[in-house]
Amino acid sequence: MSATIVVYVEVDSAGVIETAQETLTLARGLAAEHGGAALHAVVVGPVDDESTVEKQLGSLGVVELHRAEGEDLAAYAGSTHAAAVVEVVQTTGAEVVIAGGSPRGTEIAAHVAVRTDAVMAANVVTVDSAEPLTVSRQVMGGAALEEMRLSTQPAVLTIAGHVCEVAPAPEPTVPQVNRFEPAFTDADLRTRVVRTEEVESDHTAALTGARVVVGGGRGVGSADGFNDLLELSDLLGGAIGVSRVVTSLGWRPHHEQVGQTGSRISPDLYIACGISGAIQHWAGCQSAKTILAINNDADAPMVTKAHYAVVGDLHEIVPAINDEIRRRTVGA
Repeated sequence: MSATIVVYVEVDSAGVIETAQETLTLARGLAAEHGGAALHAVVVGPVDDESTVEKQLGSLGVVELHRAEGEDLAAYAGSTHAAAVVEVVQTTGAEVVIAGGSPRGTEIAAHVAVRTDAVMAANVVTVDSAEPLTVSRQVMGGAALEEMRLSTQPAVLTIAGHVCEVAPAPEPTVPQVNRFEPAFTDADLRTRVVRTEEVESDHTAALTGARVVVGGGRGVGSADGFNDLLELSDLLGGAIGVSRVVTSLGWRPHHEQVGQTGSRISPDLYIACGISGAIQHWAGCQSAKTILAINNDADAPMVTKAHYAVVGDLHEIVPAINDEIRRRTVGA
């Protein structure tokens, strides 16, 4: 029987989420290096549009899709999703199990590693060797890379967000769909999501997918100090991102936080205003293609690491940028 790689795939109303597509792209490369291993996907719980998900998975090279279904999967629970993945691992004899490095993917992978007595490598950025399986992963909030060799089977990995571009398979597939109802214990059903609430996001929609992100830190000074930054994000068609201290002070909501304990972003442009650039925040924004720092401290880590920097008062600089954008827009 050929080797198998199993990927836990997260979906939403639009289909396979971006980080899952990135993970499948990396997994496909590993499968090719692993002697042409078969790429399997596991999707757990209800799916809005199954045909779209199957087509997306086929375009990424998945040969088999395992659909875990059942009444107990209507609400998310880390234990039930992990139980479903483990059942697929045992059925297929998978040698590698991979999930995206999202909060949910990381939780599931940790459960799977414990249940299979496997070694887990979190925040992987590259696979350096297939045999023996050797990876490089982010440690210390992304400030350093650690080389790690995984000797157990299955090996369990989570892939850091935005470490590779989504790329279609050279030859699309039509995945074989295997539907099953996982078996659960009472312990698996003890903790689950009982309610979700939609968050109002007038200026923060799609933070992780935004091409431009305007960031604000302690240097913004207050909740009202974000008005100019919000205007700049609107003018550029971007989103607002903030540092941890901003959410701790209650100036902006937590779902806007960028960093090790927030979202990891990879926009074309990140404008960091009044952000010192602590290692935890850098872990979330270092994948930005271009970083512009605006800060009155020329020695701040964000300023020294940025591609471009403007040293001065952000409350003078940002309004001037807004005025110039409006002037050029009107004159266009």
